[in-house]
Amino acid sequence: MTMRSMPNQADPVGTGESTIKRGTPMILAPSRVCFLPYRNFDDVEKGLKDHTHNLPIFPPSAFWPRGAKVLLPPDPESSEKRATKPSPGVSRWILFQLWFNPYRKFFTFVMLLNMTGIIMAALGRFRYADHHLGALVLGNLLLAVLMRNELFLRFLYTIAIYGLRSWAPTSIKLIVTAALQHVGGIHSGCALSGALWLVFKIVDIIRNHAVQNTAVIVMGVITNVLVISSIVSALPWIRNSHHNVFETNHRIIGWLGIATTWNFVILGNSYDIVEQRWRADGHSLMGAQEFWFAMFITAFVLIPWLTLREVPVEVEIPSPKVAILKFKRGMQQGLLGRIGRHSVMEYHAFGIISEGKNSGCHYMICGVQGDFTKSIVEDPPRAVWTRELKFAGVGHASAMFKRGIRICTGTGIGAALSTCIQSENWFLIWIGSDQEKTFGPTISGIIHRNIPLERMILWDSKERGGRPDTVKLLKETWDSFGAEVIFITSNMQGNDEMMRGCRAAGLPAFGTLWDF
Repeated sequence: MTMRSMPNQADPVGTGESTIKRGTPMILAPSRVCFLPYRNFDDVEKGLKDHTHNLPIFPPSAFWPRGAKVLLPPDPESSEKRATKPSPGVSRWILFQLWFNPYRKFFTFVMLLNMTGIIMAALGRFRYADHHLGALVLGNLLLAVLMRNELFLRFLYTIAIYGLRSWAPTSIKLIVTAALQHVGGIHSGCALSGALWLVFKIVDIIRNHAVQNTAVIVMGVITNVLVISSIVSALPWIRNSHHNVFETNHRIIGWLGIATTWNFVILGNSYDIVEQRWRADGHSLMGAQEFWFAMFITAFVLIPWLTLREVPVEVEIPSPKVAILKFKRGMQQGLLGRIGRHSVMEYHAFGIISEGKNSGCHYMICGVQGDFTKSIVEDPPRAVWTRELKFAGVGHASAMFKRGIRICTGTGIGAALSTCIQSENWFLIWIGSDQEKTFGPTISGIIHRNIPLERMILWDSKERGGRPDTVKLLKETWDSFGAEVIFITSNMQGNDEMMRGCRAAGLPAFGTLWDF
């Protein structure tokens, strides 16, 4: 069985029959093919491994909703002979808009706000900072933790979905979705700002070392080193090039940083610099803002780990390129899960495929690329570690919108499919190479059981000799389906191409996020 979506095709290719009725929309086959340069930025952890990047690009000319008459594109050999140059570039203004996205806007705002406070504190014009430097440090770090906390983000998504979907105009929903998708900018900005306030606090303590206890100074320096080391390990060039190093250092050093922060808070609030002695009572500590900030930081770090479980898993390997993992328990759409072979180290995130909360099971698609995913194929596990509290991806916000398009390439189907399964108001476009053979009957069966032909386009680039012109495909689907938003899950090249095209065409779209 070939994985295809070709409803109402009235004229098979090569018959020459003219059965197209007047007024019926028809999409013609392409007359030219073009190749685009490929940058190898596939990221399996985001479910973005695809094998279609070196194939020619065709305009959308098949697999269209009910009522359309379609002519298939030419064969691959004739297509390659007609290769042409890539399409013209996008304007610099659009490129800047996409670069200065809400992530960078959040980061810039948070940094400017905190830098203003540090400068005012250094000039003696910020009275709150004179007595609560520790609170400024921990307040920033608490916000940084919240912006990466599964429970808090699920809470934000729930408020947004149920609070906006019935009455809010699309423009407001788009703004809220953009904010939810890019909260990482607040995470990065607050973490770096907290480190800067911490450095400022230690410098202030050392300047007044005559009235400070040595233990407070030493613990402050150790806390500084650990917090800054944890932040440095998360820099993009380290995180992208040495992911396991990042994860080990960011997590373990971060936990040590929390422990030393507690010691720093307790020592700092227990030592009376006026009377030069330690206070034995805990009233001053309990009344300190720093104590409660540290308490909430610890709680929100612990909550996801309290849901950690070793769970059974069934592994299906339909091809050497892909592993399909099956777990018990149905899930909402738009969620992602982290899994690992060990309870503490090396967790990897994948999109979750589920037919609904009551379906009894869910799946993850692991494209084989890195050491972890390769080990899944070579040595399939019977159980893996995971946090049962899943985190929400931007696809979770699809429940806010009336109608939308979910386009993905390769293993990006893992993050996209649940949305189109669980809502009849979402249109699926999946571009991949030899999809049924690569991904197997399980994924094919889930798709065909739950999504009617008129609500999906499955583009097999191997069978059809090339990739579609995705931007044109999105424009035509947008008009025919009546969508109000597009969600994209693709590799970096595909993501950039579609995001730029959608922005130029005025189509609101949310693409894959990459580490900044």
